[in-house]
Amino acid sequence: MNPSPPPSAHAARPTPAERRATFSLALLVWFAVLLQLVLSLRLALAGGQSALQGLVAYLGYFTVLTNILVALVLTLPAVAAASSWGRFFARAPVQACAAISIVLVGLAYHFLLRNIWDPQGWQWLADVLLHYAVPVLFGLYWLGAAPGKRGLRWWVPLAACAYPLAYFAYALVRGVWLGSYPYPFIDVNALGYATVLRNAAGLLGGFVLVGFLFLGAGRWAERVLRGA
Repeated sequence: MNPSPPPSAHAARPTPAERRATFSLALLVWFAVLLQLVLSLRLALAGGQSALQGLVAYLGYFTVLTNILVALVLTLPAVAAASSWGRFFARAPVQACAAISIVLVGLAYHFLLRNIWDPQGWQWLADVLLHYAVPVLFGLYWLGAAPGKRGLRWWVPLAACAYPLAYFAYALVRGVWLGSYPYPFIDVNALGYATVLRNAAGLLGGFVLVGFLFLGAGRWAERVLRGA
């Protein structure tokens, strides 16, 4: 007689409701990032630039890159679970990094950026999806459905800082190359390096704070939803 699998094996297997939630949320996130891509390309072409320049502008934003990260976290473990990329994006620390990052996207936009422009039409829809809907929905999804939260080590939020730090380095190099920066609080041309570094340090501190809050909330949620 075959032995019964341990309870943890059952706990790690997503339920039909969780699979439906993953699929629905993945569709929403992909729609949001593709909509913004179309809008960015259209804006570039309307301004006399090339599609490549529009793509470069599109890929300069932490918001876009983080939404793409969330889309990959939701998609690859479901459609290519046996692949190296599927296993990578299924890892609990990677999913935690995505959750922390996308929540920071929502918070930073709401408190620092929402009043500096007034999007209309399709751009308004993309703005709401990328900065509000996805951060809220994926944050709740991670708390409720993402496995492995109780096993996350205390240092995971610190390790996850590698992602925003890599983006910051990329944004600075990109800014030197293009002569412009995607966000006003890291605009070296307007603020200088000293102020930009202070702003980046403040945002990184917020990232770490959100990370530890999410780590504690995630452990509590998994204990409640999946049993101690």
